[in-house]
Amino acid sequence: MQEFDLMNRSFASSRVPRTIALVGKYHSMEIAESLRGLAEYLYERGVSVFIERETAEHIGKKVDLSRWVTCGFNDIGAHADLAIVLGGDGTMLNAARRLARYCVPLVGVNQGRLGFMTDIAREDMLTCMDDLLDGRFTPESRMLLAAEVIRNGKEIASNMALNDVVVDKGAIGRLIEFELFIDGEFIYNLRSDGLIVSTPTGSTAYSMSAGGPILHPTTAGIALVPLCPHALSNRPVIVNDSADIELRIANADDPRVHFDGQVTLDLERGDCVRLRRSEHAIRFLHPPGYSYFAMLRQKLQWSERPKGT
Repeated sequence: MQEFDLMNRSFASSRVPRTIALVGKYHSMEIAESLRGLAEYLYERGVSVFIERETAEHIGKKVDLSRWVTCGFNDIGAHADLAIVLGGDGTMLNAARRLARYCVPLVGVNQGRLGFMTDIAREDMLTCMDDLLDGRFTPESRMLLAAEVIRNGKEIASNMALNDVVVDKGAIGRLIEFELFIDGEFIYNLRSDGLIVSTPTGSTAYSMSAGGPILHPTTAGIALVPLCPHALSNRPVIVNDSADIELRIANADDPRVHFDGQVTLDLERGDCVRLRRSEHAIRFLHPPGYSYFAMLRQKLQWSERPKGT
């Protein structure tokens, strides 16, 4: 019976969703109104609507959400066919990490700034819902990184990241020094402000700002991008997504590790950060006509002609 239920849920997630969870950025009146309007629209279409608990606690102070069930991410993972995230990429990153283990597909409505992962414009939200409910959205799988922090031979923390894991020097102005190993092989000693370990999804985030390459989401690779390296020969490197990556802190005053820029852990000299591709993946659902390169042209203004020509 459990296998049958999982098969039914998989079909419903990709075809006709019956239960949809809404997750929103907390501190925005515009998002509060959009979320309520979306909940009402889905309810009228016969969809069971959940509101993520923290979203409801914050947005519920601005608009009335009492008609709908509120629940945490665990219940969303257990019962929702998909989740619609209203906000920017930061809101999507948080939802993705919380729901990754449940294989709940995610749909993004952009209420932030650039919105590389939230590809439905706010003004098109309700129009796109017809295509979503009729099963015309296209699924796309995105890899995550699994990370663990080792201290004195014992794991002290673990987390996942959809964009990147960053090890840096922290608040102190001195460089951090660490050793990089890939699949057990020593690669180099690095003195720098830090190192970004990025998925293809995260290649348009912090990694891009640091001079890293843009990787198409289907690329089976992980980008290693040094932050302000002391030696100019330390360049970005792309490794296979099956690689085991290890960073060993050799010398630092205030080292830290950051997961998607949202979760931070203080490190100590001698700590190891081990990274690999997670066994979990995120499935985004895109509206008809979605193109990754069209999104890049728009967000990065690649279509604009140089000024003065």
